[in-house]
Amino acid sequence: MTRHLLAGVFLVGLLLSATASEAPQQMKPFVRGSWQDVLRSHAGRPTLVHFWGVTCGPCKVELPLLGKFMTDHAGIDVVTISADLVPDLPGATRSMLEKAGLWPAENWTFSDGFVERLRFEIDPAWQGDIPRTILISRDGTMTTIEGSAEMKELEKWSDQQLAVKR
Repeated sequence: MTRHLLAGVFLVGLLLSATASEAPQQMKPFVRGSWQDVLRSHAGRPTLVHFWGVTCGPCKVELPLLGKFMTDHAGIDVVTISADLVPDLPGATRSMLEKAGLWPAENWTFSDGFVERLRFEIDPAWQGDIPRTILISRDGTMTTIEGSAEMKELEKWSDQQLAVKR
């Protein structure tokens, strides 16, 4: 009887852990205060934060390059934030991220009708142009790239970050 009970508990544990590991990744809602959450959760780790949108032409070209970058640079945290002003495009957003290989990244989407407030929290000078990439070094130093990022520039930054001793 005890063996059967232990076997049952073991099987339930296996099922729960398998279900948890297969749980689908979800887009996080980016609302007031989310920028500070991103900064806190990645503090001390080199992080690439990419702002993009479904309706942004250059973003469609850049996303697959960032997906490859993420695959090739496991030591760099990658965060995407859909800052598109067109609401209610979760299917298109997910599809683009999946095709680009970015679905495993930490993905957010603007979820506040007052997008100016969200942009102001990130950078008071930001007028909303996308794509936009912010490179956050281990020491918290931020470098903003307006428009499409050059992959050579990202490679150089990544090499510098990964060469820093912990």
